[in-house]
Amino acid sequence: MFSFLFRYHYLVCPKKEISLLKKLTQDDIDLLQHMDEAGHEVAKKHDGVKFYFGYHAIPSLTRLHLHVISDDLVSPCLKLKKHWNSFTTAFLIPTEKVIDGLKSENKEPIHSSEYYKNLLSAPLKCHKCSFTPKTLPDLKNHLLMHL
Repeated sequence: MFSFLFRYHYLVCPKKEISLLKKLTQDDIDLLQHMDEAGHEVAKKHDGVKFYFGYHAIPSLTRLHLHVISDDLVSPCLKLKKHWNSFTTAFLIPTEKVIDGLKSENKEPIHSSEYYKNLLSAPLKCHKCSFTPKTLPDLKNHLLMHL
């Protein structure tokens, strides 16, 4: 049985209607900074828990949202390799990189859809060590040693 003691996953959504990262402009930098600050405030309520913060490059929810997720990643919601890789690879883009991309002319770090699809299909790998399991259940069992 998995321990879910530190399983936290929050979404920070703006009031402004923005569908995708590609729709952001330099005018949205303050909004992104505000969302990041709100996410960090929520995370502070969980003393001693490390969190990841970021935006999915190709989100399944078509409204801009910042993920604030604890780093234990033993959630029953992570059922498929693509779910795991969406939080443990460059598919999850930190706020700073999104802002840096808006400030640059070439809009980095927005890459091609093919680049992000390749990240989702990459081999499984533990986000805390070099363990490379064959299956997601093997990975989740391995994660228990990191708790």
